Amino acid sequence: MSKMLMKGNEALAEAAMRAGCKHFFGYPITPQTEVAAYFSKKMPKIGGTFLQAESEIAAINMVLGAASAGVRAMTSSSSPGISLKSEGISYIAGSDLPCLIINVQRGGPGLGGIQPSQSDYNQATKAPGHGDLHLIVYAPESVQEIVSYVFTAFDKAEQYRMPAMLLLDGILGQMMEPVSFDDLPTPVPHEKPWATNGHKNARPHNIVNSLYLKPEELEKKNFERFERYHLLEQNEQRWENYMTDDAEIILTAVGVSARVAKSAINMARAEGIKVGLIRPISLYPFPVKAFEPVKDDPKIRQVLTVEMNMGQMINDVKLALECRKPVTLLNHTGGIVPSPREVYERIVKLDQTR
Repeated sequence: MSKMLMKGNEALAEAAMRAGCKHFFGYPITPQTEVAAYFSKKMPKIGGTFLQAESEIAAINMVLGAASAGVRAMTSSSSPGISLKSEGISYIAGSDLPCLIINVQRGGPGLGGIQPSQSDYNQATKAPGHGDLHLIVYAPESVQEIVSYVFTAFDKAEQYRMPAMLLLDGILGQMMEPVSFDDLPTPVPHEKPWATNGHKNARPHNIVNSLYLKPEELEKKNFERFERYHLLEQNEQRWENYMTDDAEIILTAVGVSARVAKSAINMARAEGIKVGLIRPISLYPFPVKAFEPVKDDPKIRQVLTVEMNMGQMINDVKLALECRKPVTLLNHTGGIVPSPREVYERIVKLDQTR
């Protein structure tokens, strides 16, 4: 297997092109600007479209237009830019269009800072735009996993006719790791009979729209959409278990925080402490099935979430556990990353609580 050393942002862009995306619309913002820079060099060589829009608002609406035509289209930004795109994201969801949105998170709120963060969890999973809607949301933990989930995100977005988001933190976008493109699947785009790509009298005239002035018609569309969301929740939960078989303490974390947690777990295991990790990969749908064995397991005494925010995923963990286990938080915000040592020290304290 051949590997190359690539920055996360650049590997992401390369993966998108290999997944069949030839249309990128974006606007620069740290720490994801390399995504657009890579596309600007490579996309013209494959006959695709790279366009730096005049604003984030323009970029997301260009994605809406391209997705309407049935092509694989995407945008990328960082936290404040995603907020600007939220109206367009709602239009895309309300039009039942597939696309890929990248958020390489930075500290906030406001302009905050350019250091890494995970503080857009609630935005991505609960309120990415106005109205009743969801995005498919994946949180990779490595550059290789970023590459893999670019393919998955495009495929699932088309399967369920909804936008997908990769929610990264600034470290994953900026770090360099060996990555291979050898074993990736050949993209097989889904049929799109709804696309506005010219009908040539061979099918009914298609209209892509999110405006429904009759309340009954809008309610019907929302109920139909949530039937697809229900199927997604039943069939597409994704997670990783790490040393959970005999664990008495369970950590939960995503992205870089999960990598830190694994290092701390290895340190604690060397001291004989039975601790493991449940790492959600799909944030919507949240992997509640991963926590089913935890709820009634008498040997599991404590659950600890490790987050780079003020405590956002912890609420989903508590709901998944139905409050049957004590759940506590170890967190940093503002661009500070938890260290393996401090996570290890918290594990030791939890182990002493019997």
